[in-house]
Amino acid sequence: MDEARARDVLAGAGFGRGGTELLALGENAVFTAGDLVVKVGRDAELLDRARRELAVALWLASAGVPAVRAAAPEARLVTGHPVTVWHRLPDAVRPAEPRDLAELLQRVHALPAPAFGLPRRELLGGVERWLRLAGEAIDPADAAYLRVRRDGFTTAAAALTPQLPPGPIHGDALPRNVHVGPDGPVLVDLETFSADLREHDLVVMALSRDRYGLPAEAYDSFTTAYGWDVREWDGCAVLRGARETASCAWVAQHAPSNPKAQEEFQRRVASLREGDTTMRWYPF
Repeated sequence: MDEARARDVLAGAGFGRGGTELLALGENAVFTAGDLVVKVGRDAELLDRARRELAVALWLASAGVPAVRAAAPEARLVTGHPVTVWHRLPDAVRPAEPRDLAELLQRVHALPAPAFGLPRRELLGGVERWLRLAGEAIDPADAAYLRVRRDGFTTAAAALTPQLPPGPIHGDALPRNVHVGPDGPVLVDLETFSADLREHDLVVMALSRDRYGLPAEAYDSFTTAYGWDVREWDGCAVLRGARETASCAWVAQHAPSNPKAQEEFQRRVASLREGDTTMRWYPF
């Protein structure tokens, strides 16, 4: 889905073409529309996830956890794309820092399971769809390699013994999913909320340190605020490997329309093939 297609869906949902601004284009196209934010999902397969994200937002509000709030209670399917509407947050007063994320994760990890069901964190569940969307833009041998990695890490992750008690997690715990407004930090992008190993939320930042250039002192501020460093856990390498596999396949879906995505995919898959755990990856 490119921006033009997303704008067609936006218009079909009743939001005019004028006065909107594209904020992000990934699994969702995210637009501002006055005091609202509208998310347009890539395809109909994401409808259930959009519905669950709305349920999570209501649950977090009832639990007093600072998070983005829905402006419409239902997800709509518009010409094959799920559409959800959210209250626009006030302008940020500063960039989110790792310690902000850690403090919010502490609150989420202290919650009992909600009344509705949360899925397991199927970190590798999107790999097949992303590779399918990549099509002929990537080498079939690379796609096959990632499928083998996916299967191996799926089996290894299922056998892990956690250090922390399992329960609700954010699922994509990065500072970019925290917005610091005048009232303090709030969580955004709730679509990957799950019920699984809490370690999933912590491995993300460990990988940011190792792959994406997060300074060591910033990572240390995260572990200090949270109270534990997941790298001390012997299952860390398994969850890290699973996330690297998923992150590599996620970039692949953009390769047909974006040469920079194709270049980043090739960089990532080469480092995995070579066993290079320190090669720098770049956010996309």
